[in-house]
Amino acid sequence: MDFKDIVKKLGERVDTLKAQVTTEEATKNAFIMPFIKDLGYDVFNPFEVVPEFTADLGIKQGEKIDYAIIQENEPIILIECKHHAAPLSISNASQLFRYFHTTKAKFAILTNGIEYKFFTDLVETNKMDEKPFFHFDITEIKENQIEELKKFHKSQFDFEKIVNTASDLKYTNELKALINEEINNPSADFVRHFAKQIYPSIITQKVLDQFTGLVKNSFNQHFSDVVTDRLQTALNKETKINNSNLEDSETDLEDSKIITTKDELNAFLIIKAICTAECSPERIIYRDAQSYFAILFDDNNRKPICRLYFTDKRLQIGIFDETKKEIKTELTKIDDIYKLNEEIKNIIKYYLELENV
Repeated sequence: MDFKDIVKKLGERVDTLKAQVTTEEATKNAFIMPFIKDLGYDVFNPFEVVPEFTADLGIKQGEKIDYAIIQENEPIILIECKHHAAPLSISNASQLFRYFHTTKAKFAILTNGIEYKFFTDLVETNKMDEKPFFHFDITEIKENQIEELKKFHKSQFDFEKIVNTASDLKYTNELKALINEEINNPSADFVRHFAKQIYPSIITQKVLDQFTGLVKNSFNQHFSDVVTDRLQTALNKETKINNSNLEDSETDLEDSKIITTKDELNAFLIIKAICTAECSPERIIYRDAQSYFAILFDDNNRKPICRLYFTDKRLQIGIFDETKKEIKTELTKIDDIYKLNEEIKNIIKYYLELENV
């Protein structure tokens, strides 16, 4: 299992167990220790991970950091933990600030086991920044965030490499947040920037009020158009590939009297898109037959996802459950497949779970 799958599996575990985790100590044991372990560190080796870390440098007595990750007998990462339901703010990172200044650690993590905030000293040397340069939600972590997190893995940890990219990462995240805020709640300066380029007269408050809604709607429409165009391009590409495969096997299809229809291919693309939320799209394969159109996991007859029973008068889909029982549903139109989103994803999750048994 590669690092991406390991992290996503931890995110799923956290999301599943959080209702049963009721204390800060339980949060550490159930969520944060597995996170440290997944970064390649031995949580039971005091030469690598020290719980309740104390730096004997005359700072506030009795104060401890929850975990310190050690390299060559010196802390390289300090971790302060909170209960998973507790919000993370700069006010509850006071211990991190003090320990960051008095140890050789150059990275600090404030976490509640769900949200992780990474700090360093980009603004002033040896003083922990007030704003994190990297943060994510483990239950909703994105591909690009996993790549950044990978830099902190024991096998790849390189202080210089991380610091060299930390500044760009910090400002990129802040810019993204700013852009998102301006799109959802445009400021007067933001609206005025666009309005003055197309409005032929003076920008009065009345004009500004009018353009505030126009700017917001224009951005939303633009992003919607971009998503639609990319989706259509992907679907067209997939259709061309499948049509090419159909042409290559045209003789065989004629001999077997199997006709793969456009409706079947369109339905296949919808189902493949749904499955992609759980697995790589290459693992979703179709096989056509005279009486039904089968969609399989890993092109394996023993791992059926569903079957399509499409005729001129009827659209029917049969989705398999964990017991291989086929549950059939009538469709009024092909897009109704989206309503069966959870049923389709559940069978994929089941096959993925079998791989880990």
